[in-house]
Amino acid sequence: MSKTILITGAASGFGKLVAFDLAKKGHKVIATAQVYPQVSNLKREAGEQGIDLIVDKLDVTDARDLAYIHQKYDIDILVSNAGIMQGGPIAEQPLDLIRDMFDVNVFGGLQVAQGFIKKWVEQKKTAKIVFTTSMGELWTVPYVAAYCSSKHAMGAIAEGLKTELAQFNIKIATCNPGVFGTGFNDRGVDSIFRWYNPESNFTPLSAFDGAAESLANQLDPQSMADRMVEVILDDNSNFRNVHPKETEDFVKQLQAEAWTAKS
Repeated sequence: MSKTILITGAASGFGKLVAFDLAKKGHKVIATAQVYPQVSNLKREAGEQGIDLIVDKLDVTDARDLAYIHQKYDIDILVSNAGIMQGGPIAEQPLDLIRDMFDVNVFGGLQVAQGFIKKWVEQKKTAKIVFTTSMGELWTVPYVAAYCSSKHAMGAIAEGLKTELAQFNIKIATCNPGVFGTGFNDRGVDSIFRWYNPESNFTPLSAFDGAAESLANQLDPQSMADRMVEVILDDNSNFRNVHPKETEDFVKQLQAEAWTAKS
């Protein structure tokens, strides 16, 4: 059965891949992007590929955009995918950058969800929300701790919604990607060097030596997009969905070790 699905952060990365894949499968997809140039590019690319897609503007931190989207669309599934990453050592990272991340990754995602949840409850409608979090929801990656903390927060919100909304037949799931080559991680690393200066910051430059290697070995994002599509369309999916399996096993090992880690 065809579903009406709204995706935030669909201008690039997983959001765009998932939007295109779902539309190809015959679902009514509303792909949203933060700014109008992204909207234009997304419309053009969908048209070139012959994909039937609704594209609209949604900055998840903009109250006017939120009111417009909530009023305009009636949907069955929300894919809360919009997010940003600001990297760097959290002991020195500028707080305004951390606030920006929480505004988008946490408060923006929650505001989008709340508006649709209210409509679903009033309509007594069975529905679903899928949050794109991260493997960083489940452990803290060095030098992106602030980003991981925003994903920890979103994971807790998702878990709370799962319990609280069960009585209204609204299902909640998270998709937790490992390290995939969408460009998102590259931009997160680049963001460090817009404020970090080894001459004035106490964190040594050598702390970031492993970044280039990790970025050089990122996985094919289509694999994660395929997994997300499965979760989105599965009425009985797992709540938490870490991919690939190697990342899931690694996270479980780290979580077990956390119980004996020393201060």
